[in-house]
Amino acid sequence: MVPAHPSTPAERAQWTALMLAYQGEYGIVTHLSRAHRVARPTLYAWRDRAQQALVAAFTPPTPPPTITPALERQILTVWVSAHASARGIQTCLRTLTEQGISLATITAILHTAQQRAIAWMQTHTPSSVRALALDEIYATDRRGAYLNAVDVHSGAVWASEGPLAVDPDSWTLLLWSLRDRGLGWDRVVLDGGAAMQAACRTVTPALIVQGDQWHVLHSCAQLQARLDRCLRDLEQQTPVVERQAERVAAGQRPKGRRPKTDLAAHVQDVAVAGRIAEGVRYLTHELHRLLAVVVLDRRGLLDATHRQAELTSLLTLLAELAATAPLPQQALVQQLQRLLQDTLPQLLTFVPQVEQVQHDLRAILSAKQQALVAWAWLRQQGLGWTSRDILAAIPADWRSAARVLLASWDDAVRVSSAVERWHSILRPHLAVHRTLTTGMLALLAVWHNHRVFTRGIHKGKSPLHLSGMTEAPTDWLVALGYPPAEDVTPQTLTFAQAA
Repeated sequence: MVPAHPSTPAERAQWTALMLAYQGEYGIVTHLSRAHRVARPTLYAWRDRAQQALVAAFTPPTPPPTITPALERQILTVWVSAHASARGIQTCLRTLTEQGISLATITAILHTAQQRAIAWMQTHTPSSVRALALDEIYATDRRGAYLNAVDVHSGAVWASEGPLAVDPDSWTLLLWSLRDRGLGWDRVVLDGGAAMQAACRTVTPALIVQGDQWHVLHSCAQLQARLDRCLRDLEQQTPVVERQAERVAAGQRPKGRRPKTDLAAHVQDVAVAGRIAEGVRYLTHELHRLLAVVVLDRRGLLDATHRQAELTSLLTLLAELAATAPLPQQALVQQLQRLLQDTLPQLLTFVPQVEQVQHDLRAILSAKQQALVAWAWLRQQGLGWTSRDILAAIPADWRSAARVLLASWDDAVRVSSAVERWHSILRPHLAVHRTLTTGMLALLAVWHNHRVFTRGIHKGKSPLHLSGMTEAPTDWLVALGYPPAEDVTPQTLTFAQAA
């Protein structure tokens, strides 16, 4: 190891000053090297370092880039709409607008916007009582999840936190924070998570939790697909069994370890598998019908008693079907039966409220009249109608009662698809950022809540408008305190300014 020269900083400063003062004169470096026993390369290195320090000391600092409202809008829009990282934003602006923005500037703009979004989420809630859909979406490492509470009818996001542990304590704290912010809700729909149910029992013990029908029906569709696959596999074996039967008839040995040679028995197996698959398909179709808000048949609108009787008959038929099914299919049908037995009570908690409204209106709107309104309501999508169109098409003396009836049907809560739509927004950002901070979640929630629908029955409105907050702006950046877009004058930075 080469020892350091035993000189003081003051001595080195004096020697380098002499070399800079007499730079270009012959013999000055040689004289200092001999007088102080310092190697010439060392003296040259000290002189260069001192010269660089002097230049840096007298060079004026580079002014920071000017952050304009137009630049803030561009960066925040690209971050939200393009699911871009900070480097992705930098590349987009450099390529499309020829703006050389530093990563520090982009990060500062995003941080400021996230803090504003957090403050907005803490101070804005609707005054009306809402229905909530609860669910979690796991992070990429599955060590935590993002807990979300979304408005069922409007799709507005009232809470999105994480990554947190999926346990009752995390969900309880989330619901308590919503209560502290002044949000009220009278119904909750979720997919059956034990942690969410425990939190709901703690925070709102009087509310009945509605199970999400979509997840159950999706499981039914998956089991139906497996039954169809069993049938398809048997049908594809038919030519093989025919060839094996021909070999046996010709006095030859069949091929394979466990060959099937009885063609008649195989045809019978195919017929049984087809009957089981078709039977489950019919019963699943009936389940769809019986889980709807309105159930209509030749008797008119079914009340809760008749609806439950129909569901009991469905489970009985499913059990009989499982008893006659061959072993591979029997397990699938029994799995479907257990699923429905365990979940049906939670899937029908909306029925008493709807039935009470129908019963109270019977003195004004008879059962036959309600059945006619229900027929139109069930077919409004095919007819291209809304509830307003139905009211316009019925006699005038029905309309006051029918308006209440239609409102109760439209207000019924059965699925948590609103929170699933929010998850579809989070997933691309999770893929880019790997982990979403509280500020990122808040920024996305503010953008989503102010986003105006461009088509459909809610065209021209945002989730906040549908939640009763009609004074909310349609520009999410204005809600965060940024100037309106029409007041922003675009300004392009040069690469020298952002260097």
